[in-house]
Amino acid sequence: MIDNAVIAGLLGVLLLVLPILGTLHVVLHKQSSRAAVGWIGLLWLAPVVGAALYVVFGINRIDLKMKRLGVTASRFAHRGASSREVSVGSKAGLARAISLISERPLRSGNHITLLRNGDVAYPRMIAAFNEAEHSIGLQSYMIDNDVVGNEFVDALRRAHDRGVAVRVLVDGIGSLYSFPPISVRLRRAGLTFQRFLWSWVPWRMGLINLRNHRKLCVVDGRTAFAGGMNIRANNRLADSPKGPVQDLHAEIRGPVVADLMAVFNNDWAFSSGEELTGEAWWPSLKPAGTQTARALPAGPDADMDAVRWTFLVAIAEARSHLRIVTPYFLPDDDLLSALSAAALRGITVDLFLPSDHNVGYLWLATQTELPALIKTGVRVWICPPPFAHTKLMVVDDDWVMFGSANWDARSLRLSFELNVESYDVELVHQAIETINAYSEGAERLLEPGTSKSWPKTLAGRAVRLLQPFL
Repeated sequence: MIDNAVIAGLLGVLLLVLPILGTLHVVLHKQSSRAAVGWIGLLWLAPVVGAALYVVFGINRIDLKMKRLGVTASRFAHRGASSREVSVGSKAGLARAISLISERPLRSGNHITLLRNGDVAYPRMIAAFNEAEHSIGLQSYMIDNDVVGNEFVDALRRAHDRGVAVRVLVDGIGSLYSFPPISVRLRRAGLTFQRFLWSWVPWRMGLINLRNHRKLCVVDGRTAFAGGMNIRANNRLADSPKGPVQDLHAEIRGPVVADLMAVFNNDWAFSSGEELTGEAWWPSLKPAGTQTARALPAGPDADMDAVRWTFLVAIAEARSHLRIVTPYFLPDDDLLSALSAAALRGITVDLFLPSDHNVGYLWLATQTELPALIKTGVRVWICPPPFAHTKLMVVDDDWVMFGSANWDARSLRLSFELNVESYDVELVHQAIETINAYSEGAERLLEPGTSKSWPKTLAGRAVRLLQPFL
């Protein structure tokens, strides 16, 4: 039998080696100092548990998998592609900065229509499926196995039966929000689908912390739908669903659709190993309107921090008015400081948050940040229900960005997100009208606080400290 002293010695070595190796990996690979300090502290305070959590949730395996798959020219065909000079008026500096951040071109000749809620968006999407002739690529964080999800599957099946190439990508975690998951219906319908970063193998489960939060559909390579809306019954407000959710999507036509198709192609190839090639997916695109647009993907890969930096430069570019709509608000200190600095220099900064919250612990943490913002002049508005899942940002009267990214650590560091920006005045006015309708009846917070109850205040501060691990 092994002597107890030997076991104790081996355990002691293990308790020393684990935090040392973990610390080395953290220092080498973590860009955020706050996240690095948090992980190092956990590794040394609880070596075994900390090491296990770090292996599962702290290691970014995306770049490694991409290198194993290989990145082909077609997959990133539109990254850094040249385009003719596009006029953006007074926002030339912002356009230049985002070009450098994203390495993706700003396209002219597009037509974009904002679609509020599933009542408007879902019929337009299903109509496009019914008219599809060649291909449909659909990805979403959630496609619930409910009445709406089944309508989508039925429309996709009909397209498949008449010879349309159909590919469906749903996030591994997002697919579990309904039971049985939508994958059961997709399989029975004979549709080709993948679940993003999903595995029942224990040592691969760590990838589930990196979620594909994008909502994107491309039909025949010519029409795209993108925004923040999942495919769920609670987005169709006319049906009076339980837990109704407001949200925003957009129908997009024109040259920027090819850039959106490149995003879908990359995610599909990453998940399935299949490249989507040929005219069915990549037709020649002609101008469909007069609007400018740029696809802005972000995620824990080559596009790390793209949305965060876009937020920062957009805030700095504001000259009169800054409007932000987000369901979840827990940004890092740099973004909080940028918002306060904008308010201090006389910019009207309006932050619109929902009154009802489906993630209670996150709202507790959010309330710890609001007093400092309000003190510097940021106007915080609490909007009436239904809960708004909308993500929308407007700078002055000539720039807008919409999409899937929230103002929190998960969206800005861990999740794969997709936003679209535009400098079109008409689209900006659509966005402002959407914000005005959403915020009708909103109450302005003047003296916010987490709570007079110190346990709730403590809980909010604790969640805020856990941000690096989210």
